[in-house]
Amino acid sequence: MTGLPAPDAVEELAGPVDNAALEEIRVAGKPVVLRGLVREWPAVRQARDSDAAIVRYLSDCGPTRPVTAIAAAPSQRGRFFYNEAMTGLNFRNGQGRLEAFLQDLLHAADLPDPPGMAVQSEDVADLMPAFARDNRLTLLPDIAPRIWIGNRIRVAPHFDIKENIACCVAGRRRFTIFPPDQIANLYPGPFELTPAGTPVSMVDLARPDLDRHPRFMEAWKTAQVATLEPGDAIYIPYCWWHGVESLEPVSILVNYWWTRGQPDGIGSAYDALLHAILAFRHLPPAQREVWRGMLDYYAFESDGDPGAHLPEHARGVLGAARPDLFERIRAIIRSALR
Repeated sequence: MTGLPAPDAVEELAGPVDNAALEEIRVAGKPVVLRGLVREWPAVRQARDSDAAIVRYLSDCGPTRPVTAIAAAPSQRGRFFYNEAMTGLNFRNGQGRLEAFLQDLLHAADLPDPPGMAVQSEDVADLMPAFARDNRLTLLPDIAPRIWIGNRIRVAPHFDIKENIACCVAGRRRFTIFPPDQIANLYPGPFELTPAGTPVSMVDLARPDLDRHPRFMEAWKTAQVATLEPGDAIYIPYCWWHGVESLEPVSILVNYWWTRGQPDGIGSAYDALLHAILAFRHLPPAQREVWRGMLDYYAFESDGDPGAHLPEHARGVLGAARPDLFERIRAIIRSALR
């Protein structure tokens, strides 16, 4: 990155990772590169052979249905983002067979100035049951894997409301990662229109405009970077920001999103954030401070359990976490929003 010092490297762990090791990683709450985690996958072996071999392997897995692909003009240099006026996105999408997309990907690899191309976040077990059967992550046997296929593309820093293990199958991928507390220094974009599902950073990691985004310098001090080779993986904690750059003309990644420790039936924190913006953001400052205290007390338990002084039968919405309690709270909210 021109003009900025090199960031720290993400911590690495080599060798086998069992459930106990994964739990230690999760508790630490920091990103970790897991070198060689899936190096024995048949797909990884094919990718190491050649681009043509991995394309043939995926096609031979018998894709069961059409996929949605996105493409950006060569002028975008692989960056999936907004158009210049921020009235829309800078890429288009269409549907077709995965086999046809893969052949287009091989063809684009020979072009001097190819378009950006990607198939993103497809459910592997649904799309390619044979791939899912033969390429398993035993650490997360009950988590549905998703596959990402493309060429040299760049995805802006964004956050996922889940934990993530991302496994590099073909091509190299560079991850640039920031902790959640850097949100103000990353200049998030709109909620309503986003290339990644949640707001993305408006800063171009390849060419940061520090006149427009001066606080990005503070975010960069916390950045960590990792480049994955085929067979490597990376653990990204809950809600950590990450920008992803695919470095080869054929690039494939399989990832696993999950949440652990959340009670069944709990509401969406992201939805609650939107409701909080609706309810609090435009109040007079003094009133906002009152509600900040309310949230700290009731939602974030800054002074302990807010229902502890009440008899159990009278705690109502402050009772212990249960699916029926969450449904009761939803009913109250629905009634209030009428």
